[in-house]
Amino acid sequence: MLKRTLRGLAILSALLALPVLAEQSEWAIDAAHARVGFSVTHMVVSEVDGEFKKFSGKALLDDKDLTKSSVEFSIEAASINTDNADRDKHLRSPDFFDVEKFPKLTFQSTKITKAGKGYKLKGNLTIRGVSKEVTLDALVSEPVTNPWGKQVRGVKISGKVKREDFGLTWNKNLDKGGVVLGNEVTINIKLELNK
Repeated sequence: MLKRTLRGLAILSALLALPVLAEQSEWAIDAAHARVGFSVTHMVVSEVDGEFKKFSGKALLDDKDLTKSSVEFSIEAASINTDNADRDKHLRSPDFFDVEKFPKLTFQSTKITKAGKGYKLKGNLTIRGVSKEVTLDALVSEPVTNPWGKQVRGVKISGKVKREDFGLTWNKNLDKGGVVLGNEVTINIKLELNK
């Protein structure tokens, strides 16, 4: 009897010593309420805005501590749209995204840290087969329940990356100095996530 009790206490002690696993829930992107946008300087004097129309992803969120969460995202490169058919064709070509050879852009988070009212989202961004670590800013709303009983969160992700770091090096010099396209690309993503 004493041996059984001691064995039970040993098992209980071992269980209590185990780290508490984060309680994560899966949230999927609602593509009907999402936009994956970007902008880049054009001819030094203006900006071109664009977006990717086809993408997917999910977040595993720890509701008690979002820094213990993770995010993965995939974009179809051929879905790029800048409202100009000729320009979009050029962007799909080997000069830029080379969509036949590299059909996807991907992001996988590696670390999330609190930063003021939002978060710093660090992860590996892969474009044209080149992976680089980037840090983006993220704002995440509290969950709400929609009229159909689903829990929904809003997410805004922004930041800047250098396209030349990923092999997107095409450019032309302007006659009065400068180049056709800036190197820095501003990312602006707005998502609704469904639990």
